[in-house]
Amino acid sequence: QVQLVESGGGLVQAGGSLRLSCAASRSIPSANTMAWFRQAPGKQRELVAAIFRGGFTHYGDSVKGRYTISRSNADNMMYLQMNSLKTEDTAVYYCNTLYRGADYWGRGTQVTVSS
Repeated sequence: QVQLVESGGGLVQAGGSLRLSCAASRSIPSANTMAWFRQAPGKQRELVAAIFRGGFTHYGDSVKGRYTISRSNADNMMYLQMNSLKTEDTAVYYCNTLYRGADYWGRGTQVTVSS
C-alpha cells in the first residue's frame, strides 16, 4: 500500500505562485507514473500534470507554460510549481499514482486564488 499526502496549498492572489508537495509513504519506482489532478466545486476531477518514466511530462491545456511537475525519487516526493495563478485554478489538488496495479490518491490540498 501507498499513502500519499499533499501539502502546500493555501490562499494566493491572482498572478502569484504556490508550490505543492506530495509525500509518498514508500518509494515509488521511477517507471511508475505520478500525477496531479484537481477538482473545482461542481466540476469533474481533471488531470493537471503527469510525469512518466524517463522524466517525460504532460500538462493539461489550461496550465501549460504556468505549471511545472517534478519528482525526487530519493525523497519519495513529487512537486507542482504553479506560477501566474488565475482564479480559475481554484480547486482541491490531488496527488495520484498507480502502484502494483492499484490506484492511490491523497486527500487533497485546497488552492484558492483570489482576484
